[in-house]
Amino acid sequence: MQRISFENTYPSTENYWRSIILFGNNVASYKFALAKSLLEFAQAGKTFVSLEELAIPYSHHLAEHLKISDKQTTSSSSQFLEACRKFNAGTVSKQQMLDATVKLGFNNVIDAFHNVNKAEIPTRFYIDERSQSRKGISLTDELLSLIKHYQYQNLPHEVEARWRLVETAWQLNISRNLIVVSYDEQDGLLFMQNRSHRRTTVTSCRNALNGYQKGKCFYCFADISVDERSPNLAHVDHFFPHTLKQFEFIGIVDGVWNLVLACQSCNLRKSSCVPHLNYLSRLHTRNEFLISSHHPLRETLISQTGKAEADRARFLKSGDHEALSRLIHRWQADFEYAPAF
Repeated sequence: MQRISFENTYPSTENYWRSIILFGNNVASYKFALAKSLLEFAQAGKTFVSLEELAIPYSHHLAEHLKISDKQTTSSSSQFLEACRKFNAGTVSKQQMLDATVKLGFNNVIDAFHNVNKAEIPTRFYIDERSQSRKGISLTDELLSLIKHYQYQNLPHEVEARWRLVETAWQLNISRNLIVVSYDEQDGLLFMQNRSHRRTTVTSCRNALNGYQKGKCFYCFADISVDERSPNLAHVDHFFPHTLKQFEFIGIVDGVWNLVLACQSCNLRKSSCVPHLNYLSRLHTRNEFLISSHHPLRETLISQTGKAEADRARFLKSGDHEALSRLIHRWQADFEYAPAF
């Protein structure tokens, strides 16, 4: 099974955006706060945003996340984050926090936002004009065009989910190779456990996985949504069916490796059948997308399916053989849209 590069396959504007959120380096959570702010300004139709304007939502998002997790960077200290903490504690005013944000909060993130895998992506979502007289950023047509796409409704949820995964991993202070993300089927949530086995709920499974499927049904590539109010709300589906729990199946059926997002039609029609072999290669590709991203989902997938890609491919083939011997029947969607991954 040959791995397909996420960044170079179907290089749409949405894919470039997702590559920043899912595959960019994470040494601080500033990227996520900036991403959420950019989406909000795009929704408002802004074409230029001064640093003073940008500081308002940017500092707000960071201050709110500091209430959830005090660990928002891998560095030992940050004067900017300290200003946000003091605002939360009521010892500095909102204006003082905003002043600190303009002075200190954008030092690295504006320069580094578009970097993925140590190089800048070809699509820019803003132009840095801090050296100009008006001091701010100009939003590009590429960013503004995102709001016209069906997938726009999913992007804020994906940013938030990714942020929660990263900050929770930092907060638990566990070695990367010991981090395991688990799935609570009843509530549809992903969670982690610390060394004392205390559970920390992280985020919705839908929100965390959607970007890796590019907002498409795993089986038929129809558009899906992670918005709870949407009639196209995605279902979380067990690729190898849930019923295998009653047997001694090779893998953890509720493992992240075995969870995919499906449209409601495909999920209901698939029932307890084993997906067609074509989908097995697709699952491998989706899982390799996850492994290409930084921890914790990467470490979880590796621990559940194998250290090397060849090992992970053999794991899936073994699972398919075992599942078919138990469940007998295969299933395939009647129709598929253009492939997305």
